[in-house]
Amino acid sequence: MKIDRTQRRPDFGFRFARLALLVGTSVLLAACASSGEHVTGVMQITVKPGETGTCQSSPCQVSLVMPPGTGTYEVTGNEVKIGDFPAGQTVSLGSLFGSNAIKIVGADVPPAYVYIPRGM
Repeated sequence: MKIDRTQRRPDFGFRFARLALLVGTSVLLAACASSGEHVTGVMQITVKPGETGTCQSSPCQVSLVMPPGTGTYEVTGNEVKIGDFPAGQTVSLGSLFGSNAIKIVGADVPPAYVYIPRGM
């Protein structure tokens, strides 16, 4: 019995493309994740710049440790302004209902990431 190796299964290219997309997405997510510690909480969570946190409930009361300095910094969540907060304090960002990339505008610190499940 002779096997024809010139023919490939028609779904091989699709499987390869799907695998490449999965690997690429995983690498991209890893690159976007912060390099700090990972914290978890239920109903509330406190993160620092550079940390990643997971809250096990939605909504989640999120607090942020502001970097040292004087005056105030603007804080955004997913590029939307949350408010202006004093430097050097732990501040409440309120109850958040979804995942957020939290940035402190004007401070030379990495963003904090908070993952919050939807529909709980």
